[in-house]
Amino acid sequence: MYTISSLDQLRARLGLANTDTADDPRLLTAAAAATAAIERAAGRRFLPRQKAIQHNYTSSLELLLDDDLLELTGLTNGGSTIALNDVIPAPDEAPYCYLRLTGSSAFTWVTSPLQAITVSGIWGWHDRPISMWRLSGDSVQNNPLTSGATTLTVTDADGTDDDSRFPRFQVGHLLRIDSEYLAVTAVNTITNVLTVQRAANGTTAASHALNTPIYTYQPPAELNALALRWASWLYKQADTAAFEAAPDALTDALIPFRRVGVKV
Repeated sequence: MYTISSLDQLRARLGLANTDTADDPRLLTAAAAATAAIERAAGRRFLPRQKAIQHNYTSSLELLLDDDLLELTGLTNGGSTIALNDVIPAPDEAPYCYLRLTGSSAFTWVTSPLQAITVSGIWGWHDRPISMWRLSGDSVQNNPLTSGATTLTVTDADGTDDDSRFPRFQVGHLLRIDSEYLAVTAVNTITNVLTVQRAANGTTAASHALNTPIYTYQPPAELNALALRWASWLYKQADTAAFEAAPDALTDALIPFRRVGVKV
């Protein structure tokens, strides 16, 4: 399930004990709905995803990106590859909003300027991309974790992570092992086994060796707080025939996260 905040965080926000799991399906539904509402209103996606996005040709040397780019991994134009050392992403630090070409490279089109350029990379928005992946303090204990496995064995599922956060693995967490993302859907603290969705967010399932480090995605702190507030409000709404609009306090708090057009 695609959520900004984890199930444990939402339980804590609502004052529920970790052992109070009877309403978990409603909590997860609220967390997912809050994430969808925030991303729709902000006009951007926040959790990182790998994707190749086609862009229209607009200029020979500059390309305004259609989404927030965290890392550029490939650039093709009319079937030809553009060397990444000829590309200057801007601004100076991710997330990037446009690309400039240097050297002899240039954008062009053959039969049509529409979708002539393909930008491959990791897309999403974060205010501090350098710190968005945190070492969990744990590693793969399957020997190996095969590409088709849906359970991941760890050393201590409810231990603390490298920043002393507890528990290190939670339902709703997005994990990174090598270049694959995995979504945590269940945590068994007795057997230290996580149930995971493989190949999450556009990545490819792969085999991972014993003791490969596991990282957990950390959303921007203010965004995470907003997602928890929004999910809490949704959870507390009575089931009625009509949907209530989100309170102004929530929509106002979203303003700093909205994507705006950029003029090159």
